[in-house]
Amino acid sequence: MMRSPNERLQGPAAEPWPENAALYQQLKEDQILLSDNASSLAVQAFLQMCNLPVRVVCRANAEYMSPSGKVPFIHVGNQVVSELGPIVQFVKAKGHSLSDGLDEVQKAEMKAYMELVNNMLLTAELYLQWCDDVTVEEITHPRYGSPYPWPLNRILAYQKQWEIRRKMKAIGWAGKSLEQVLEDVDQCCQALSQRLGTQPYFFNKQPTELDALVFGHLFTILTTQLTTDELSEKVKNYGNLTAFCRRIEQQYFEGHDKDNSGTAAPRSAKRSLLR
Repeated sequence: MMRSPNERLQGPAAEPWPENAALYQQLKEDQILLSDNASSLAVQAFLQMCNLPVRVVCRANAEYMSPSGKVPFIHVGNQVVSELGPIVQFVKAKGHSLSDGLDEVQKAEMKAYMELVNNMLLTAELYLQWCDDVTVEEITHPRYGSPYPWPLNRILAYQKQWEIRRKMKAIGWAGKSLEQVLEDVDQCCQALSQRLGTQPYFFNKQPTELDALVFGHLFTILTTQLTTDELSEKVKNYGNLTAFCRRIEQQYFEGHDKDNSGTAAPRSAKRSLLR
């Protein structure tokens, strides 16, 4: 009998994946911010591509439940693992991999592009959330502190803002203008667009963790309501990237409900990309 592409990727040594595997993130409607939503969606996409079902659990204190203080994290059996990189390694140790078919040069290239996404897109999302005054006042503070009573909601938001702004200073982003940050996003999208070209995925016909990471960030940018559309417009300038997001949404999320896959189609404050 023919095996599916995902089954072929997993190989004969793959361990059974528990049915009660769960992914934890903040509250979807009222609390989660752009960067955390993007990171969570990247992990969901990766697990979907591996054909590993996971139930998404939303908790107001998910950030404080995480062993690294970052979301998302997965609870599989008696183990808890947070963030995409460690989750990829954890899943690989269980015999499930998306990138085993790549040669060493391709693997190095894939890692370089993943670093680009994390250094540019993720950092730009954090900058926008915590360093752009209009976004901070209208979106970030109200959402981040929403589960908590006053004055705790403000105290926690200011603590997080201080933490992120200190990080921005350490990496040389504190003095950047919003226009410079948007230009960095555009350069990152240009590099991704050139690498993708007319292929369905970044490495030909099969997805890798790079595809999951790029989808998580670009889809979230395209579908999240911010104070302006400047960030999403940078992505929309690249038709192959928006088509890439639609394709992954359609293939790995549309039609998957919580009864058969554990991961529902991604939702956002705006809309699905599907028309």
